[in-house]
Amino acid sequence: MTPIDPITLEVVTEGLISVVREMRATVFRTARSVAIYEARDFSCGLFDARGQVVAQSEDIGSHVVPLPWSVEASLARMGNDLAPGDVIVMNDPYLGGTHLNDVTLIYPVFHDGRLVFFPAVREHWADVGGAVPGSMSGSATEIYQEGIRIPPVKLVEAGKVNRAAMEILLSNMRVREERLGDFNSGLAACRTAERRIRELIARYGIDTLLAGVAGNIDRSEARMRAQIAKLPDGEFLYEDWLETFGPAPGYRLEPLRLPLRLTITGETLTADFTGAAAQAPAPVNSTLAVTAASVFITLKSVLDPKQALNQGSFRPVTVVAPEGTIVNVTHPAPAGSHGEIRKRVIATMLGALAQACPELSSADIHRTSFHNLIGGVDPATGKEFVHYEWSSGGNGGFAEADGPSAMAAVDWGDLSTVQPTEVLETRFPLLVEWSRQATDSGGPGRTRGGLGMRRALRLTRGHATYSLLADGAMVPPFGVLGGESGACVGSYARRDGADHPFPTPGKVGGHRMAADDVVVLQSAGGGGYGDPTERAPEAVLEDVEEGYVSSAMARAVYGVEIVDGAVDAAATVALRAAIRDARLSLVAVATEAERAYEAVGRGTKRVAWLHPDDAARLGLAEDAMVELLGPRGAPLRAWLRCAAATTRGTVPVDPFAARVLGGSPGTPLWIRPVLRATLG
Repeated sequence: MTPIDPITLEVVTEGLISVVREMRATVFRTARSVAIYEARDFSCGLFDARGQVVAQSEDIGSHVVPLPWSVEASLARMGNDLAPGDVIVMNDPYLGGTHLNDVTLIYPVFHDGRLVFFPAVREHWADVGGAVPGSMSGSATEIYQEGIRIPPVKLVEAGKVNRAAMEILLSNMRVREERLGDFNSGLAACRTAERRIRELIARYGIDTLLAGVAGNIDRSEARMRAQIAKLPDGEFLYEDWLETFGPAPGYRLEPLRLPLRLTITGETLTADFTGAAAQAPAPVNSTLAVTAASVFITLKSVLDPKQALNQGSFRPVTVVAPEGTIVNVTHPAPAGSHGEIRKRVIATMLGALAQACPELSSADIHRTSFHNLIGGVDPATGKEFVHYEWSSGGNGGFAEADGPSAMAAVDWGDLSTVQPTEVLETRFPLLVEWSRQATDSGGPGRTRGGLGMRRALRLTRGHATYSLLADGAMVPPFGVLGGESGACVGSYARRDGADHPFPTPGKVGGHRMAADDVVVLQSAGGGGYGDPTERAPEAVLEDVEEGYVSSAMARAVYGVEIVDGAVDAAATVALRAAIRDARLSLVAVATEAERAYEAVGRGTKRVAWLHPDDAARLGLAEDAMVELLGPRGAPLRAWLRCAAATTRGTVPVDPFAARVLGGSPGTPLWIRPVLRATLG
């Protein structure tokens, strides 16, 4: 390896990052889809000949971090059959992709006959076929309903587009002119990257350039190892739930369990998802690439947020995700829920890290990517349209500050999360009736969770279909260290002045819309950090004045009495004391793991066994969702079961829960209802 001095290393590193930035600028200026040129739902990256990520910029982590799996899968299939001028296209989730809408171009760059780099572009194409406009359906049962699946293939060979292959793709996608324009924008970005790479080679020489790549990856690895080494050694457990529903009538919730065992040993870390629910014929599954990327994204954001990302950041981390589960899906199960698995993996990581390093972690983020799709034929133009809307939610509160509201989470990079009204109303037969932050949607805490967003979209003419692929409509984002939950995701239809909820919350496939029908979208809030009764009363008053928190929430949860626009200090002290005294504290008693869970259809529920008198003190009925809180970390969610055989004043706790909550038998645990705010 050619020696390289620190200054040259830094200059070469920044030069490669600038290549990626120019790729992004090219896509911005040339793409056809609103989701790409306005919302920035695309990413660019630069990879070495082995598929390692070398450079990225302000890209979406959920795109870039899984990309090495795509490059490696492509190399495995055709690594010995690549030549200058070839371009690989792929979107296959089972071969390192994310979901089918994320179409990836991989562009090999050669120097003196040697493969040296792969610029790559991953763009969210607004439609790739399938059962509904926009391709993502909350009712999909197999991947064929989610669009056309593209394994790694040469769509361009020796600089010439394979017209037959292109026609097959475009003929299976809606709004083909947009799809062709998006392809050409990605191709232009890759060709731009090739030109800039050749300029860098001419300036520094290929050996120096590759030495810079290796040196930068090595120092990123060293930095991540040093950060992991600062954490306490040990095993940290957590679990979360994804939502499926049983058959009609009733559509009962059948949650799927996602457990995590996070092991820290010196300067290495293992995230083990053994025990995750089996993959389901429902849009709740995703790929190993997405799962592993979600672990990396969380660690990078918590431990090393300031430095640019590359492959070195991943080397100290091992991810275990058993095949055939919701976190490592196999054919033919749907794989469209990459945003939902990603956010849920991030949630389990935050839950575990809240035990290991609560000062660095945050409460739960907004649970889902909240994919809303409206599409049809515009009668004014006679052309197809597909609108892809994601109303971003709140982020979790953290030690220093409240969580950001209606803002991209850590996995979304610089994605624009509030799409401009003017563009939507110009491009589509839609009217944005209103957009606003949702009062009381942020989880209460010493620092508050960020607020979710509410938006109403009216179809102005013709007919269309509405589909929703989301999660967190029944199980809300959790708080940590005593913080309360943020608001759930939700959407409903409004016709002739009446509201019509969907029978399966968060999951809709092809709801028919007519002119003047409205869909109202509600993204989730972020969880709260710390006890809400410890929030500064003046901060609560300001929240009420700004419309972030209602006066009712201020009094009932924060314990702040506001009279004539001012805090009544004496009444607030008394009210907060009363709230704390009213909390139900029970003594943990040991129970076996088998008694802690029960099967519900294809799902599983953690159950909290309480004596009927204790359940009555909570004011809850059988099967209500509750939280168990210990002296540390995040709460465990469970569903209430009443049993007279349970000793009054106790709650049975299995070994997993005891590890999460930090409580051995005899430890007092706090149990409370899961907060469900009435949103304004």
